[in-house]
Amino acid sequence: MQLRTTNIRFFLIAAITVSLLATFLSGCSKKQERNSDIIERYIAAPGKNDDITRLNEQLFSAAQMNVDPSDYLLGAGDLLQITVFEADNLNTTVRVSSRGHVTLPLLGQIQIKGLTAREAEIKIENLFQTKYIKNPHVSVFVQEHFSQRVTLVGQFKNPGTYDYVSKQRLLDVMALAGGLSDKAGGTVQVRRQGNIPGKPNVFVVDLDRLIKEGRTELNVEINGGDVIFVPEAGNFFVDGAVRRPGSYPIRNKMVLKEALLAAGGIAPYALKDSLVLIRYVKDKGRKVIELEYTPKNQEMELQDRDIIVVKSSTWGKLVHGTGINIGIPGLGVGYHDPERRY
Repeated sequence: MQLRTTNIRFFLIAAITVSLLATFLSGCSKKQERNSDIIERYIAAPGKNDDITRLNEQLFSAAQMNVDPSDYLLGAGDLLQITVFEADNLNTTVRVSSRGHVTLPLLGQIQIKGLTAREAEIKIENLFQTKYIKNPHVSVFVQEHFSQRVTLVGQFKNPGTYDYVSKQRLLDVMALAGGLSDKAGGTVQVRRQGNIPGKPNVFVVDLDRLIKEGRTELNVEINGGDVIFVPEAGNFFVDGAVRRPGSYPIRNKMVLKEALLAAGGIAPYALKDSLVLIRYVKDKGRKVIELEYTPKNQEMELQDRDIIVVKSSTWGKLVHGTGINIGIPGLGVGYHDPERRY
């Protein structure tokens, strides 16, 4: 009787083990993917980026959103409404010529290009006072801003061309476009029209140094006609035994260990000492590099389009995927792929 009971237990354990292994191996076979399949999975853009959210918060807090229209620099194409309060017949609406002057009653041509509205008012008042009106009062109102615009392109929430109604600095102008998009990189290019001897016409500003480190000298003054360009951040991809596989932007010279943290960290069933790095090499295509997760390799700097694959441990998946199912008519042992939990 005892021998019969022992045999029944043996066959029961063997049956459960075979069933468990069959389920496990079946699940594992579905997870076998080639590197090309892994690469194709990450075509979609990354989701909301917390770094960009924080960067935008700092950007808006640093920007001076209240601007003074009187600081606007007049230029060719601007439409001006000029009012002389002491003589209605001298009031006029005039457009600034390509050479930067306007033609006014009694005064003729007056050069106003590069002046603010207030400076133009003072100049016109002085000219009227010299010959025609004692203590005149003149108002210059810009009906159409044409000459002074800035263009924001690239990774802004609302890229486009904006009226530049007053002299501002880089952060103020970036705020006009609603801040940065989730794909934005960490640098800004300011492209300046015209060539001034001894001065660059392209400035590259590191946003981390400007906003996070408070390097205010990088908050350069923007001129009308400038183009502000924010490139897209480089992306890396993480797959395999990590908690949040997917695509992530490269931030400020990220290294391998930071990339794995961005993906939620290594899963408990991972083969922690073995990684695969798939790196794009110009003119040579993709190169597959086997890595040990040593302290030295943890500091390896990421490159755009890097793919990191964390290998799974067969035993680890078995341990973390095995569980007891309770139901009717009784107890059972089952296997669930642990990758579906993360």
